Amino acid sequence: EVQLVESGGGLVQAGGSLRLSCATSGFTFDDNAVGWFRQAPGKEREGVSCISGGGGDTYYIDSVKGRFTISSDNAKNTVNLQMNSLKPEDTAVYYCALDPDCSSIMSPPIFPTYWGQGTQVTVSS
Repeated sequence: EVQLVESGGGLVQAGGSLRLSCATSGFTFDDNAVGWFRQAPGKEREGVSCISGGGGDTYYIDSVKGRFTISSDNAKNTVNLQMNSLKPEDTAVYYCALDPDCSSIMSPPIFPTYWGQGTQVTVSS
């Protein structure tokens, strides 16, 4: 059974940092892409970042480039998203997602094969 469990969300002031973690199990980690998408109230789902199976390629939406960094720990089957210089517009529920490649994670409206329960990130101005 595939499981994706997010942690690390919270409330932070603008300019602050948060680190999201996604603990995964139930699939071959090196053969699949894992990433993050976010959903804010009243807004379209937005692919944020993704790392390919084996960690060879990383992808970011333009609005987070230079501020967010995705990484994978293959020994722990965990994917992390370090978020620095947070802005109020980053406020959303962040979901960890799994798919054979990053295309559906980064490109709505196609949904990835699996996603977690989400973690709230709130950035105050």
